[in-house]
Amino acid sequence: MNQKEKRTASFDELLIGLLLFLKKEKSYQPLTLHNYNDILCRIPLYMKTHGIDFYTPDVGMQYYERYCVEHNLKICTQKAILRAINRLNTFYSGKEYVVQQQKNIELLPEEYELVLNIFDAKCRESGNKEITVKRKTILLRCFLNDCIDLGCTSIQKLQASQVTRACLRVGNKDSWAVIRAFLQLLAVMETTETDLSTLVPYHKRSFKVPSTYSVDEILKVENVIDRSTSIGKRDYAMLLMATRLGMRSGDIVNITLDDLDFAHDRLVFVQQKTGESLVLHLLLEIKEALEDYISNGRPKTSERRVFIRQHAPYQRITTSVLRFETTRYFRAAGIDITGKKHGPHTFRSSLASSMVNDGIPYEAVRKILGHSDPNAIKHYAKLNIERLRQCAIEVPEPSGKFKEFLQGGGHLC
Repeated sequence: MNQKEKRTASFDELLIGLLLFLKKEKSYQPLTLHNYNDILCRIPLYMKTHGIDFYTPDVGMQYYERYCVEHNLKICTQKAILRAINRLNTFYSGKEYVVQQQKNIELLPEEYELVLNIFDAKCRESGNKEITVKRKTILLRCFLNDCIDLGCTSIQKLQASQVTRACLRVGNKDSWAVIRAFLQLLAVMETTETDLSTLVPYHKRSFKVPSTYSVDEILKVENVIDRSTSIGKRDYAMLLMATRLGMRSGDIVNITLDDLDFAHDRLVFVQQKTGESLVLHLLLEIKEALEDYISNGRPKTSERRVFIRQHAPYQRITTSVLRFETTRYFRAAGIDITGKKHGPHTFRSSLASSMVNDGIPYEAVRKILGHSDPNAIKHYAKLNIERLRQCAIEVPEPSGKFKEFLQGGGHLC
């Protein structure tokens, strides 16, 4: 069905075309197709009631908004309806199919977007990764929206009171540094009359001791995974890469079949965070877990990423899936996670702490974990209480006035 046919087709013909596309091109399972059909087949009645002859994406969204209001549906049901309508609208419009629908970005007025683009370019020139640039852009859009909400009519007329009040609305105080750099750029470009960056408060990030787990606790998490199922085979291989190699979750989900060198028992990949290449030795248990998943659990697909969705469409999984599965296995293993982080990154922290506390040189640990900062792993040494006790200095015996004071007599001054 081409685009012209879709625009003149009846709703029933359009729905059949969508279901055939999802079945043949994206390998959707019968249950999912049945659910989509059950949701979308109610739209024709809405169209008939309102005198609508042909379906358009606007019709689908109008139906969604009215249906959800009239029936007071649960959030999960609303999302299911919206997902089905989005699939239909994507098919109708001929847009590229994506597993997760992207949220529409509300653009600022043109003059604000212009300075944001200049700031983005400066960030890239200074070596910021794409994900970092996106994070900064989202943050600054929120900041500038707040400034507009506070009465800023033009970026050139940005006032000190608007900057200070907008900064107070920022939830994460680490964001102040980004706002400060942005305002400094505005001053250098003479977009603003004065350097408003001096109004942004300074915030020193407090040090947080990383959450770690013992070897026994980690083994319990590994052993609770049911490796007789396809999902279990996948999850076991992923978690071993986190627990035994200390890999970041972003790198685990992005590993490709081409990165695996089983002949030489090694894994060669480019780190997502640093952009630097890293070579890791494939331990026997990791190699066996990967081979078992690829041969006996991984769906047949042209996707080159190693770890993929177990159900159609067979595309790579996201880090959120890895985080969800990790939490699930922590709980299944009965590990106490109260007040502690329990995502895949805790395995990286635990491995680093264990290596440092076993006397492995910092430089060796840094290279294994792929850190670019030489001081990145030194704080893990703070977790070894027994070794820190060996560095403790004996408390001297009290004497003089201090001794008299402790015994209840006299004053220190």
